[in-house]
Amino acid sequence: MTAPMALTTPVRPYDWGSVTALPELLGTEPTGRPQAELWAGAHPAAPSSAGGTPLNVLIDADPETMLGRPSVERFGPALPYLLKILAVEKPLSLQVHPTMAQARSGFAAEEERGVPIDHFTRSYKDPYHKPEMVCALTDFHGLCGFRDPADTAALLEDIGVPELRPWIKTLRNEPPSQALRTVLEEMLDESSRPIQAAVEPALTSVYAEIARAHPGDPGVLAALLLNHVELKPGQALFLEAGVPHSYLGGLAIEVMANSDNVLRCGLTGKHVDVPELMRVVNFVPSVPCRVEPAAGFRYCPDADEFSLIRHDLADDPEDLPSGLPQTLLCLEGEAHLTTDRTLTLSRGQAAFIPAAAPAARLTGRGVLYRVAPAIP
Repeated sequence: MTAPMALTTPVRPYDWGSVTALPELLGTEPTGRPQAELWAGAHPAAPSSAGGTPLNVLIDADPETMLGRPSVERFGPALPYLLKILAVEKPLSLQVHPTMAQARSGFAAEEERGVPIDHFTRSYKDPYHKPEMVCALTDFHGLCGFRDPADTAALLEDIGVPELRPWIKTLRNEPPSQALRTVLEEMLDESSRPIQAAVEPALTSVYAEIARAHPGDPGVLAALLLNHVELKPGQALFLEAGVPHSYLGGLAIEVMANSDNVLRCGLTGKHVDVPELMRVVNFVPSVPCRVEPAAGFRYCPDADEFSLIRHDLADDPEDLPSGLPQTLLCLEGEAHLTTDRTLTLSRGQAAFIPAAAPAARLTGRGVLYRVAPAIP
């Protein structure tokens, strides 16, 4: 199978999603339930399908034709990336993702213990890391990485709650990474609940919004340690392993390595695994890693598994490369993908180009996002 193929893309109805944002973006009817994530990819948890067959099954049947030898040699016989659209209505899990080594050891340990892959308490769904990038489609904001402890101490002091004084002292007097580890561990402990009860009514701005969405959740306190970052449409943010984060609101394209490994410590009804999160989180303070697009709206973060390219289609045709697996998602207008035949994508439709497909030409008028591995 070497021709470009139209994809049917599943939507995940997580409770933090918007009832209307994805339908409005994609031109579909609302279901009355939150629609949080559209997945265009081959992860076995929710694979896209082509002609009724899951994409991961098609890839398993002929990896070199579908993925190309360079991708198979670099990443193995699986699609190395996963493309999503996020529609964030309320704050989602305060979380981190593991390194490749941490993912392999964590996955192996849960396999050895016999934890079913779909069990609520399962933390590692696969043995892979999950670097990820979000590219805003609307105003989008979230929390990303630990703020400098001195700045967080000033923030906690401004809240004006006496119960915060021990943490303020720790943040000002201990080495940064140790201070952050100590304070986060105490914030996530059951003994901090009286402090949280005193703090929540005093919160303002984005932290008050988090508290309203997740009252009494230990993640509300932990959120105070993180940088707040805002993205305008077209701006992008990259998150590597160990960086704590939470997305708070807006629409965005998300692209990541093909993994579903998430370690959570709060702001969620899903499984929380504080000990494992504490083991893998990076406690070094950091500035959020923004990704500036190169010429042609090409976003290339420090991840070989994926690059993201935005195509603003007008009258001039664009020739696409060949030899690597590519996923396309049309978000405005209409796009025509031509090899020895033409596949037309309308708003909200996706396609997959196998590595063995002939070189394709892109025409039409509209906006289309394309993902491919960024193999050097």
